[in-house]
Amino acid sequence: MQRARSAEDKARRAEDLLRAAEAVALELGGVRHITLAAVTKQAGLHQTGLRRYHASREQLLLELAERGWGQWRDAVRGETAERTGLTPVQTAAVVSRTLTSLPVFCDLLTHAVLHLEGDVDIERARRYKASATAARDDIAAALDRASVLTLEQIISLLAVAGFVAAGLWQVSNPTPTLARLYEEEPRWGQAGADIGPRLDAVLTTFATGLAAAATG
Repeated sequence: MQRARSAEDKARRAEDLLRAAEAVALELGGVRHITLAAVTKQAGLHQTGLRRYHASREQLLLELAERGWGQWRDAVRGETAERTGLTPVQTAAVVSRTLTSLPVFCDLLTHAVLHLEGDVDIERARRYKASATAARDDIAAALDRASVLTLEQIISLLAVAGFVAAGLWQVSNPTPTLARLYEEEPRWGQAGADIGPRLDAVLTTFATGLAAAATG
């Protein structure tokens, strides 16, 4: 792969690297398996080339998480663009469906909070926080226009959605050691890797509860 020269080439190369990282995560079963070596191999780039874009694995993963926030925002905007009067159940379904369409992002929500934000310099952490917060505000605004829920209720729903999706992804995609343990002791395992139905059930219950509390 030739060295990127123009600003457009560099932007394309940076996106190629993020797609390569995402592909590695999907192929190997999670963000925990992403290494710089695996990403550069997937992208067809020498590891020294990757260093021109990301100084560390943590910076690469945080960039991937930042990209995920933008993808979630765009997905919600797409689903709500022509809709109004969404019920609490319908609103919860939009949040659940768009979030679970981004499995690597669901995985990254755990890693970002646990260590990625703290393992980069303060300016990179600031940029991530600013971008994630802006995306969340845009998601809330899109849902506020389309839903009968209030903006405050929507913000609460989004907070719960992020935490629950992150947790469900982790328990539904165990490490090899835990997967073997669950084969030996099925009662300890989590049923299935599809977090969609469980996330939808939790968010539906929460959203309807918010609406009922406001009118009760």
